[in-house]
Amino acid sequence: MIYAFLNQKGGVGKTTLSIHTATELARRKRKVLLIDADPQGSALAWSSCRDDPRFNVVGVPKATLHQEIELLVSDYDDIVIDGPPRIAEVARSIILATDIVIVPIQPSPMDVWAAAETIDLVQEAQIYKPELRCVLTINRKIANTAIGRDVRKALAELETPVLKTDIGQRVAFAESAAVGSTVLEQGRSKARKEIERLVNELRRQT
Repeated sequence: MIYAFLNQKGGVGKTTLSIHTATELARRKRKVLLIDADPQGSALAWSSCRDDPRFNVVGVPKATLHQEIELLVSDYDDIVIDGPPRIAEVARSIILATDIVIVPIQPSPMDVWAAAETIDLVQEAQIYKPELRCVLTINRKIANTAIGRDVRKALAELETPVLKTDIGQRVAFAESAAVGSTVLEQGRSKARKEIERLVNELRRQT
């Protein structure tokens, strides 16, 4: 299965969710490849800090990714792609390469509007690839705020399924990333449970 975290807007948590999804899949004994398709190379930098990699990480920030990925598919159970912001030609290549596009959205009006650009790219690709799926996931949600509660109503206008699992705004994500780790490897926590539930939902999409 090929999962791509994609949003034309930066700063929505694509890399964090990509890293954690790949880690959780690997914890479930899946053979996983994480592709860093962002020229900034944040996922690659994170992997270089790790002492005990659970999966391979490669950088392919190219508009030919959909062609190159064909050479890799047979070697892995799952591939997770961390997409770049604001590079439409690479985004289109990622969309052509993937089975399901996950669009992370922070609970803010600007993020909801920006997500529409990514969804438009997916809908263009679905003309040629009708089996392609797309879902939204709420990331960095601040608990007990009105905008956090109301974001699902705003997302309804995008007419794209929204995963039930919300990922909270938690310091644990930044702290673990700084040492090449994840919340999944830091003991039981609310953050870990959220990621586990998120991956459960993604697995049900297959």
